[in-house]
Amino acid sequence: MPPPDSTLRARLVRAGVDLLAQEGTAALTLREIARRAGVSHGAPRRHFPTHLALLAAIAREGYQQLRAEVTAAIGGTGPDPYDQVLALGRLYLRFARTNHGMFELMFRHDLLRGNGIGLRDASEELFGVLVDLVARARPEAADAPAPPVVAGALWANLHGIAELRQWGSLQTMVRSDDVEPLLRAAVAAHLGRPTPGVPR
Repeated sequence: MPPPDSTLRARLVRAGVDLLAQEGTAALTLREIARRAGVSHGAPRRHFPTHLALLAAIAREGYQQLRAEVTAAIGGTGPDPYDQVLALGRLYLRFARTNHGMFELMFRHDLLRGNGIGLRDASEELFGVLVDLVARARPEAADAPAPPVVAGALWANLHGIAELRQWGSLQTMVRSDDVEPLLRAAVAAHLGRPTPGVPR
């Protein structure tokens, strides 16, 4: 029996990414992804034993995109890790706003729990970037929580801002669609306020 077409996997993932951007997570059926890739609805099984495996591969594309954008955002700032955390936070909130379907898919617990297609590794790599920045940015204190705890709390804060903004609840409560003050408040709350002119 001939080996599966190696380009079919990429075509299916690309079809899923495009479908997700156009119609959201509810449209990501195996049958519709296969139709858009121009194959029979049974063809995806050659590369993805389950529907969740295919969804995980699509979500991994989102992590790769976000990782590349995070690297660029951090690289585009100065050496101050506090500023780099702000840049990462800005990028995270913008990604959530402009790639809402992908953002929603990337954080589905059933996909992350199954560690399909290296998805958990990809998410842990991104979290590691935030942990490293937090470790370098926050004030030293003997009784301070460990960097992963602070990074987790900050991430949860940013994720909450992104979700509440998407639902419209945040704008209703704070009377503004500008998330920059919220971002700055969240970072200051978790890392301490930087002193102007004092290098970290």
